[in-house]
Amino acid sequence: MALSLGWLLSLAAGVFSAHVLQKLCFPYFWSDLLFLLKVITYGVKLELFKMTSSVCTVLEKFIQQAHRIPNKPFVIYDESIHTYRDIERRSNRLANVFLERVSLKRGDCVALLMSNEPDFLCVWFGLAKIGCSVAFLNINIKSKSLLHCFNCCGAKTLIVGSDLVECLDGILISLLEDNIQVWAMKSQSVHPQVHTLLDKIDAASDQPVPAALRVTTSLKSPTLYIFTSGTTGLPKAAVVTHLQSLKAAAGFWAFGATKDDVIYIPLPLYHSAASLIGIGGTIELGATCILKKRFSASQFWNDCRKHEVTVFQYIGELCRYLCNQPKTEVDKVHKVRMGVGNGLRQDVWREFHCRFGAIKMCEVYGSTEGNLCFMNHIGKIGTVGRSNFFYRLLFKYDLVKYDLVKDEPLKDQYGFCQRVERGETGLLLSKVSAMSPFFGYAGSKQLTEKKLMRNVFMKGDAYFNTGDLMAEDQEGFICFRDRVGDTFRWKGENVATTEVAETLGLVDFIQEVNVYGVEVPGHEGRAGMAAMIVRPGLTFNGKKLFHTVVRDLPAYARPLFIRLQEFMEMTSTFKQQKFQLVQSGFNPSTISDPLYVLDYEQKSYISLTDSIYLSIVSGERKL
Repeated sequence: MALSLGWLLSLAAGVFSAHVLQKLCFPYFWSDLLFLLKVITYGVKLELFKMTSSVCTVLEKFIQQAHRIPNKPFVIYDESIHTYRDIERRSNRLANVFLERVSLKRGDCVALLMSNEPDFLCVWFGLAKIGCSVAFLNINIKSKSLLHCFNCCGAKTLIVGSDLVECLDGILISLLEDNIQVWAMKSQSVHPQVHTLLDKIDAASDQPVPAALRVTTSLKSPTLYIFTSGTTGLPKAAVVTHLQSLKAAAGFWAFGATKDDVIYIPLPLYHSAASLIGIGGTIELGATCILKKRFSASQFWNDCRKHEVTVFQYIGELCRYLCNQPKTEVDKVHKVRMGVGNGLRQDVWREFHCRFGAIKMCEVYGSTEGNLCFMNHIGKIGTVGRSNFFYRLLFKYDLVKYDLVKDEPLKDQYGFCQRVERGETGLLLSKVSAMSPFFGYAGSKQLTEKKLMRNVFMKGDAYFNTGDLMAEDQEGFICFRDRVGDTFRWKGENVATTEVAETLGLVDFIQEVNVYGVEVPGHEGRAGMAAMIVRPGLTFNGKKLFHTVVRDLPAYARPLFIRLQEFMEMTSTFKQQKFQLVQSGFNPSTISDPLYVLDYEQKSYISLTDSIYLSIVSGERKL
């Protein structure tokens, strides 16, 4: 008896010691293990699809939910409730119209230019039901870029929202010349060449079209094209396969969301965050989402209280806007328990928690076209994701040394990249493999190849170049440091510097231009700035430049600051030198070159004085 008691005490002491050791040395062991098991379980389910004759796509899951919970609210928009059955039947009507009246067929690609509204989903699902792939167009892009998007994905049909028809005024003739048919979500049209859809929907059947039209046998089949700004200038059509859609749709579930959650989606549906993670995630759970046409900081918390929101989507800039709102006594009166998004700065993160309560902020790192995703399931402030030994076994990524001055990775004597030490900042590369494929961009193998780095650590290997500088600390937390090369982020959008430079280069007095992003205190991302050389014999014209950027560039891509130079510095590989320009910023007291700032009131670029600079830095002058 005494021996048994001693053995039990020894066992208890051992278990307790192991528990203490685990807490001290491996504090995230169980959280990591449980999260990884969820991810692996979902991954195994996707792998099993390959052994069957058909794939259970996000659309199939939506149809299943519509039969399982037909009366449950799926989308609440502008005080209107749309159940799963409502969206299912309306998308059926649209599918029948697309087949019978628009004469679309399985395999066609259709471009969609619509703002956030329930009909965005109905059109999307209706097209998917007849086997069409859909290209989501950014509603901010202008004429040249918009026309380019059709060439990328091969779309010959455009469906445009009722509130965006006027955006086509400058390019409608070009679209028609390219044999692109335009259909508007309206009952009547002032343009004889623009066909109407609403009148035809009302007369269409709400019975399902043949299921065979939507069936796919491969996870790697393209289902969407989502446009992303890159280093090539014009938008690129990232290929989104069923595999990527299904992975994204599991995001909320992986973080612990359930069917009982109410999800707030204020982000644009033409981006993957709102469409793939937001709508796809709502469908995966069988939950309800609150869809906003656009984000409103003043309405956000009232909406959350009114609809009893529990989960919301964000970008870092959105949270800063919320923190900048006047404080109220009911800031912490809500049911929101979780936020899912990316780009949240540490200072804003802490302020958000202090102001609105201990909401778990789940950062997700990844790009629409990328083959790697980090998820901060722990919720540690200031990190975009978490890695560990098990994660590295499944997903091969590396951080390599990067020369910021030369704007290229550092190579060793054999021409291979060099890994950084733990805690050091390096360029994030993700290995391309059967488990982590890179599907690239539509319309050009050259664009796809440009995002790959080959012979990185050995001859024949291939890695996806994220273009992001990251650091991994001793505990395995991943921190975002900066973007490199020709892309920066402002107002929640990626800005391709070469696209902006091409637009500015058309202005007659500009000889050469170098576009880059600069940090502005109190703002996420980087604001656009352009260093330029004026042609001999001509002078800088702020009004003319203002007219060009407002006419040809979306608001987030317009350079806020101009720096006039006499010559451009180049790297050893004859690339424009950006590093020193980025570092020097836009302070007129430390820069001898003439500086200008975008001014909407005067409709011009005006001299950037010390007083204007101080008003920007203090937040008094809005950007």
